[in-house]
Amino acid sequence: MMKLRWIFIVLLAVATFNASATVNDKKEKKKEKKGYIFTDEMELPVTPVENQYRSGTCWSFSGLSFLESEMLREGKPETNLSEMFIVWHTYSEKATKYVRVHGKLNFSAGGAFHDVTNMIKKYGIVPESVYSGLQYGEKKHVHGEMDKMLGQQVDAVVENKNRKLSTVWHDAIDETLNAYLGEIPEKFEYEGKTYTPQSFASDYVGLNLDDYVEITSFTHHPFYSKFIIEIPDNWAWGEVYNVPLNELTQIVDYSLDNGYTVAWASDVSEKGFATSNKGIAVLPAYPSEDMTDAEIAKWEKLPEKEKNKELYKLDKPVQEKKVTQEMRQEAFDNYLSTDDHGLHIFGKAKDQNGDVFYKVKNSWGDYNKYHGCFYASKPYFEYKTISIMVNKNAIPKEIREKLGL
Repeated sequence: MMKLRWIFIVLLAVATFNASATVNDKKEKKKEKKGYIFTDEMELPVTPVENQYRSGTCWSFSGLSFLESEMLREGKPETNLSEMFIVWHTYSEKATKYVRVHGKLNFSAGGAFHDVTNMIKKYGIVPESVYSGLQYGEKKHVHGEMDKMLGQQVDAVVENKNRKLSTVWHDAIDETLNAYLGEIPEKFEYEGKTYTPQSFASDYVGLNLDDYVEITSFTHHPFYSKFIIEIPDNWAWGEVYNVPLNELTQIVDYSLDNGYTVAWASDVSEKGFATSNKGIAVLPAYPSEDMTDAEIAKWEKLPEKEKNKELYKLDKPVQEKKVTQEMRQEAFDNYLSTDDHGLHIFGKAKDQNGDVFYKVKNSWGDYNKYHGCFYASKPYFEYKTISIMVNKNAIPKEIREKLGL
């Protein structure tokens, strides 16, 4: 009798466990159906997602990710290029210019895509395995101390207590960079061959860096002209080409459709940029009046705080703003769109409503359900883009002719 009782208890426990598991499975499936559901339409080859961690070097990570994809497009092997090699040289060059203009320049960790191509042209490049830039007791990039120290050094030089600059001030900058990031190798071995940074750039990477141009869309300069884009991180005073908004989007679509990825400088401060597990960037709009009378009446009765809460819940596809050239300009003029972040666009997808999104590679490690990538809507791209970098051969012929490329 006791034995039968124990068998009954065990069977009851198993049944209870199975019922609980079934309920949980149903909850999980229901949970999965909430929010945005994306179907990838096309995806171009990219190298694995990396992690800039606590450093302001997204421009180097995304710029090199873009060039790594260009190598793949040309049939070259998957290669992990050194972001910190670029950062070392950019900081060194930036210090020279900062002192040259008496400190009237932004001196920070930030940069732009042209910094990546400019430094490779001048100094070459090395693989990540040769130069990781982690020489200061950290396993990931943590640059707060280095950034502060370099800033204090260049400010001390500009202050000019000696009434004349010494002949060694820049040596002190380079030694600080060496202490944190490591000394730049003159030669190195890679896959059984000896290279210098310059020969690695020319013989192994083998990209024509003159093929890469930056493009934007603003009305404070004439369309189809070049201008120095007025953002703090443009310390090198790099020029961008200017096109109307519809052509900016046309260039991205044409590039992707023809096998070319796109480097994307964007503002990620909008509430619709989900930094959490949701992995989306959208530009929600207040519901339009074509909702049913009951729905619009219910919405209008909500307090403003609750409206915003509903608007950015993002638990289902939302109606988005229609972006105009004037909206872009106003956001840029009023510091609502700034040069926040460098990213890499490598594909297209559609949500469950059939709306097109760009698939984007980030540099924050494996932080969300898309393993470090996310989906950006076209309205978000149109509103928040500062500039893009593309291979000029990926620009539609009629636009290239207008730009004189």
